[in-house]
Amino acid sequence: MQTQKTLLVVYHSLTGGTRQMAHALIKGAKDSDTEGKILTQLKLASETSADDVLAADAYVFATPENLGAVSGLMKDFFDRCYYPALEKITGRAYATMICAGSDGHNAARQIDRITTGWRLRAVADPLIVCTHAQTAEEILHPKTISTEDLLRCETLGSLMANGLALGVF
Repeated sequence: MQTQKTLLVVYHSLTGGTRQMAHALIKGAKDSDTEGKILTQLKLASETSADDVLAADAYVFATPENLGAVSGLMKDFFDRCYYPALEKITGRAYATMICAGSDGHNAARQIDRITTGWRLRAVADPLIVCTHAQTAEEILHPKTISTEDLLRCETLGSLMANGLALGVF
């Protein structure tokens, strides 16, 4: 019998946009036809440990773009978990989701550099949802992610779950 594989989704969200995206991704993973082969774990970056990283088979890292970078709590997650997981998770699959106010590309590049050090394997281009929030009021205001963008997140969740279930990654 095949062992259940774990998809770990690590996220941080201050205004709710990234949280909505992460929940949509989990919905897509759970709705996929994987016949109980995939366990999904949704964890706040501040509550995720190196043990969680080591126990997972694939990852999705979801963060808001803050000042053109990953959020501080997401960076803290990587800082705490990087060395304990180094050389122990080589080759595992990952994807990235960014809830951006402008373009999100620098936050995606930061995660790419970290995951390159971990020697993880990107299985999708970064999924960036741009809210176009540019004023202090818009940036701090709770976000509502469009149905279309949430569907993109669900699709990524399905891709991750099915890829794990089929042994593609």
